[in-house]
Amino acid sequence: QLQASGGGLVQVGGSLRLSCAASGRDFNTYAFAWFRQVPGKERVFVTAISWSPTSSTLYRGSAKGRFVISRDDAQNRIYLQMNSLTPEDTAVYYCAASEDSRWNVPDTYTIWGRGTQVTVSS
Repeated sequence: QLQASGGGLVQVGGSLRLSCAASGRDFNTYAFAWFRQVPGKERVFVTAISWSPTSSTLYRGSAKGRFVISRDDAQNRIYLQMNSLTPEDTAVYYCAASEDSRWNVPDTYTIWGRGTQVTVSS
């Protein structure tokens, strides 16, 4: 089970740190990703991190240079640090897990948590 939290309302240029708590199984060998979705549009891949100790990361689009994904296996948590936020970052953010070796392929993420709303006001 995955549960995202940390969303909220932030002004343009601000920062937020999202957290995803993993429970119910041994997630240490899983890769994790963050996706986001706005109403009426498809869910979009944002970033992913492979399993430890390598913990390779991948960022797509506007997340590059502004967002940082990390994992704390001891706490069974995944984080998304979001900086320099813009109104275009407004969305529901979801964390997801994959046990597939193709961790950099968005379609391999099949375990989903409930999202957290991020709203960036101008």
